[in-house]
Amino acid sequence: MAFIFDEVQVNDGQFFVAENKKNPKALGEGDKKVKHSAYIEGPLQVGNDGDFSSAEGTVMIGADGNAGAANALSVKGDIDQDGNIVTTGTINTNGSRITVGFVDGTDASPAVKAFDIEHPSKSGHRLRHICLEGPESAVYYRGRLKNEKVIRLPYYWKDLVNIDTISVQLQPIGAHQNIIVKRWDDEYVYLQAQGALPINCFFHVYAERKDVEKLIPEYEGTSVDDYPGDNSVYSINK
Repeated sequence: MAFIFDEVQVNDGQFFVAENKKNPKALGEGDKKVKHSAYIEGPLQVGNDGDFSSAEGTVMIGADGNAGAANALSVKGDIDQDGNIVTTGTINTNGSRITVGFVDGTDASPAVKAFDIEHPSKSGHRLRHICLEGPESAVYYRGRLKNEKVIRLPYYWKDLVNIDTISVQLQPIGAHQNIIVKRWDDEYVYLQAQGALPINCFFHVYAERKDVEKLIPEYEGTSVDDYPGDNSVYSINK
């Protein structure tokens, strides 16, 4: 049985809001038709009529305020997302951005995890770091020091990391110099070489972030939902 009203069609278990001859390939035709499926050509809004002032997306979902339906969107099952850019998919949440990029988009490709936050020290700017994997929420800074005795830390570290968690690795270049870390603060790491030799080395500096709760690397459970801390601060690759 079929009903057609202007550009609204109900035909053998399918519901279309589109030009009469449009039929999306994904929903099939004839014997391959996906019954009880629907296709809406233009933007779709669900929820309160005043939640959106313009067509901000293909699908716009607002919370309608009904008791027992507090969430605007609840999903049970996996989610696949392809971003507008080939290598990156983005999710914006109240000004924060969680970005996950994929190489070639294949299952075998490793995800590149990142965090993108309001800049802790510079108003009107943002800060993006790609995340190393490890048992802490850490950041790193690396480089080369030549003919200097001080490693200048990124200026925003004083607001981003716990300075007491800093660790430093040094690799002399060209000759043994017996370099040591004399001390450090929230701006500099001070070095010293044997016999006041000029310093020439690579360096790595690591520190744990203080703007998020401390990571709990091991916990009892059968899924990420059993994590005893705040799961909302993480982009989880399940």
